[in-house]
Amino acid sequence: MRDFFIVWMERIISVVMVLGAVAVLLGGLGVMTAPQGGLLPGLMVWIAGTIYLILIGGMVYLGLGIYNNTKRTAEAIERLSQRS
Repeated sequence: MRDFFIVWMERIISVVMVLGAVAVLLGGLGVMTAPQGGLLPGLMVWIAGTIYLILIGGMVYLGLGIYNNTKRTAEAIERLSQRS
């Protein structure tokens, strides 16, 4: 049951990251075309949004990577203990 939740969490995170990238893209375009906006504010939205997505996505995927590595290490230790 635990694997079900981990797999679906990975899928949901992937979808959220794609939706976030689309939101940053459209948000930057929206700022560029707004009467009070312009090219520079739109570029700043793209840069800040990209940095945000990289940091948040990296931290989430780092957490999942730690989980997967811990799981593999535990399985390897179990195999070693059974050989002795």
